[in-house]
Amino acid sequence: MASGLETFIANVKALPRTFRESAVRHGAPTSDRTRSQAVFGNLFLHIHATRTHPHSLKLTSTWALGVSLVSQYAILLATGVLLMVYYKPSIETAYDSIKDLHYVVPTGRYIRNIHRWAAHMMVATCILHMARVFYTASYKPPREFNWVMGMFLFVMTLLFSFTGYLLPWDQLAYWAITIGANIAASPNELAEALGLPKAFYLGDLIKEVLLGGSTVGQEALIRFYVLHIAVLPLVFTAGLGVHMWRIRKDGGIARPDGNPTAASKGVGSMAPQKATTSSELTKTYGLMAVVPDKSAHTGQHTDETVPTWPYLFRAELLVFMVTLVICVMLGLLFDAPLTELANPNVPENPAKAPWYFLGLQELVSYSAFVGGVVIPTIVILGLALIPYLDREPDPPGKWFGWAHEKYVGRASLVYGAVAAILSVAIPVRFGWLRNWFPEIPQIAIILINPGSLLTIAYALWSLFILKRTGSTRLGAVALFTCFLVGFVILTYVGTYLRGPNWDFYWSRSQWPTH
Repeated sequence: MASGLETFIANVKALPRTFRESAVRHGAPTSDRTRSQAVFGNLFLHIHATRTHPHSLKLTSTWALGVSLVSQYAILLATGVLLMVYYKPSIETAYDSIKDLHYVVPTGRYIRNIHRWAAHMMVATCILHMARVFYTASYKPPREFNWVMGMFLFVMTLLFSFTGYLLPWDQLAYWAITIGANIAASPNELAEALGLPKAFYLGDLIKEVLLGGSTVGQEALIRFYVLHIAVLPLVFTAGLGVHMWRIRKDGGIARPDGNPTAASKGVGSMAPQKATTSSELTKTYGLMAVVPDKSAHTGQHTDETVPTWPYLFRAELLVFMVTLVICVMLGLLFDAPLTELANPNVPENPAKAPWYFLGLQELVSYSAFVGGVVIPTIVILGLALIPYLDREPDPPGKWFGWAHEKYVGRASLVYGAVAAILSVAIPVRFGWLRNWFPEIPQIAIILINPGSLLTIAYALWSLFILKRTGSTRLGAVALFTCFLVGFVILTYVGTYLRGPNWDFYWSRSQWPTH
């Protein structure tokens, strides 16, 4: 019988093996079963299904936009934590800490550059991802709620960018946030035009809640900092978890109905023996792909699918690596801007918001309330409700799968572009209501402006398509395409064609020198 000391020594020698067996409850993923166990028994991998349809692995199905978004968010979290080590959220020290990161801290400039470029990429990729989901009708039942979750995450992404923009505390950041704060206070514009009592001036209250005061100062900086590094990451991560969980529970990435594919041949699972119609595909599989069940969500047999490990994980790792390389290359080639220290007494001219808000700023230049509050609210709510207003049984997962959808999309692109260009060209060339009718009431200026008329024009076009085709899907395509092309054109105008005093210039060389 071994002594206590010998038993202890034997336990020490076996420690690596026993620790590994307690942490990993399966062997090497060498078969379908062990691959499923690897996914099912891992906290981080379990958010995936154990098996994946080959259609989801095609680049043209999703263009890897969702995985790229998660990759960008992971890069932002990692670089954000590194930046927090040196950043000091005080109006006396914030600017100097950013300068230290830029000039003193080893690799600090590159970390900040990567963080900024990943943030820009995340906004752009989020818009592209939303467009991909829409044009492949991937919001169709049972995925309606996940479209709403996607819209929520899009708004959270914009809030991330908005709150982070102030932290460098330079002129660019200070006056961009000042614009945002004035938009938040824009309900006062309507109350004043209607002659309402001071009790109805809700803009002052909204602005004070946002900034912690009446101006952009220390209270605003600390609020934005806490939101940016604590509150929003928690909310966004929770929402992202729900979003990814619903993708799995709703049957994975949307794909067209049809016959089983033979793409799974030779990868460890049985190849389909015969073609099967979508109506016959009633089985799905639960725990580790071995427990049969009935579900209307997936409609697929295991012989259609491939193991998630390693096929999907290998693709996700590749997308992450490509995303990281792009961020690193952009960080090496282009520095994040840092202008002079914020000075409330010296306004930036032109004071511009980040590029993804410049289309909004173009609308705000005519009416802060309608352009900054009413129109964005209508757009966000309208987009979120699309799955509940368009209930036609379109084939999900197929680009422009509905009859005449490409034609309506092209026509809407032209219509939306012409309307957006006119909404800028007419006021620039001929002025607007105040120039034509100097005595016109302010309420008319607020309600009747190029932004509101552009929104009405897009809505009328959508209704025209709906009435002409009798299809809610085609009406939704018309409206979504118009808003997408309008966003692009107005963003271009705000970025390149607006100069000092928000005047129109064809090039920066035409800006006044004094």
